[in-house]
Amino acid sequence: MADDDFGSELKEMNIEDKEKDDAEDVVDPWNVTSSSAKGVDYDKLIIRFGCTKIDHELLDRIENLTGKPVHHFLRRGLFFAHRELKMVLDMYEKGKPFYLYTGRGPSSQAMHVGHLIPFIMTKWLQDTFDVPLVIQITDDEKFLWKDLTLDEARRLANENIKDIIAMGFDPEKTFIFSDFQHMGRSEAFYRTVVKTQKLVTFNQVKGIFGFNDSDSIGKIAFPAVQATPAFSCSFPEIFNNRKDVPCLIPCAIDQDPYFRMTRDVAPRMGVLKPSTMYSVFFPALQGSQSKMSASDPNSSIFLTDTNTQIKNKINKYAFSGGGATIEEHKANGGNCDVDVSFQYLRFFLDDDERLEQIRKDYSSGELLTGYLKKDLIGILQKIISEQQKRRAEVTDETVELFTTPRKLKYDY
Repeated sequence: MADDDFGSELKEMNIEDKEKDDAEDVVDPWNVTSSSAKGVDYDKLIIRFGCTKIDHELLDRIENLTGKPVHHFLRRGLFFAHRELKMVLDMYEKGKPFYLYTGRGPSSQAMHVGHLIPFIMTKWLQDTFDVPLVIQITDDEKFLWKDLTLDEARRLANENIKDIIAMGFDPEKTFIFSDFQHMGRSEAFYRTVVKTQKLVTFNQVKGIFGFNDSDSIGKIAFPAVQATPAFSCSFPEIFNNRKDVPCLIPCAIDQDPYFRMTRDVAPRMGVLKPSTMYSVFFPALQGSQSKMSASDPNSSIFLTDTNTQIKNKINKYAFSGGGATIEEHKANGGNCDVDVSFQYLRFFLDDDERLEQIRKDYSSGELLTGYLKKDLIGILQKIISEQQKRRAEVTDETVELFTTPRKLKYDY
C-alpha cells in the first residue's frame, strides 16, 4: 500500500463492508461481541482490518535489539497484530527516537483489570526501549457517548489518572493529559485536530465508524481528537517542535478504526504514519463473547475491589470450562479455550512453565475448576492489593507533575 494513496486504508476498514462470515463478531470502538464461546476470531479480524500478525521473527528481532526477553503478552499472542511495527524497530536500530501513545476513556470511577492490559504493555515498552510516553484521557469522548455531565466526566478522568500513575510510569518520561484540559491550553494540539478534521469527509467518517444522521456532530468530529496525539507536532514542548518523531500506539484491536484513519491522513499532513500494536480483548467474567464492561460491576474485577469481592466474583461469575460434575470433569477434562479463569491466568500469571502445567492438569481433568479459580483469586488479590497501595500514595502534587506539559527526559 503506497503511503500517498489517500483513502486506501479507509476503504479497507469501512464498517459497511464486513465479510458475511464475520457477521457474528461485532468489533468496533464501542461494542465487542461474539457468538462463539471462544470469543472473537482474531485471524479473521486481522484479515478484515488488514493489519499484520506479530510473528516469531518480529519477536526475535525485539529481543535481539533490546537484549531482553519479550513480555509474556507478546510471547502468548495476547498482543497479536500490528501496523508497521518494523518501521519503528528500524528507526530504533539506527539510534533514532520514537515515542509511545496510549489512552483511556474514563467511564467509571475505578478502572477494572481489563483496562490494565494496554498500560502494562506500554510500561514494558517504555522501560525496555527507554522512550517517552503520552497518555490521552478522553473525557470529552465519554461526555459525548455516555450519560455524564461535563463535571462528572472530568472527575472520572482525575480518578483514572491516579490509577494510571499508580502503575509506575516514569514521571520524567510520561505526560498524561485530559482532552478537556489540554485542548484549551495548547494551540499546537488544537491546530493538529483541525488539520485532521479537514482531511476526513463526513461520508468517510460515517463509513469508518458507522455513524448515522442521528449522531451528534460532536461524535462525528471526535475521531480527529484521538488521532492527534499520534503526531509529534501536537506536542512542541515535548519534542522541541519536531514533527518527524515516530509514534507507536499499544491498544486493543477495537481502536483500530481510529488509527487506520490517522495513518491515512498523515501523508497529506506531511507527518509520519503512527505504528500500532493490538491486543486481544480481556473477557468478561461471564465468558469470552464480550469484553469486560465498566458499566456492569458483575462482569469485571475493579481496582477498588476488596479481597472478598474478588473471591466472590470469581467463584460466582467466572465462566467455567469444566465438566458439569466432578466425575464428568475427571473423565473429559476442562476446556481452557472457554474457561475464563484460565484465560485470566494467561494475562496475569507470567510463569510460562506454571501456566503450561495448569493447562495440562485442567485439560486432563486432574485439576478441578475450584482449584483453578483459587489460583486466579490469589494472583488477582496480590496484583490489586499492590495497585491499591501505590494508588494511596499518589498525591495532588504527583498528578500535577504528570499532567503539566513539559519537555520529557529524552534526547531529541
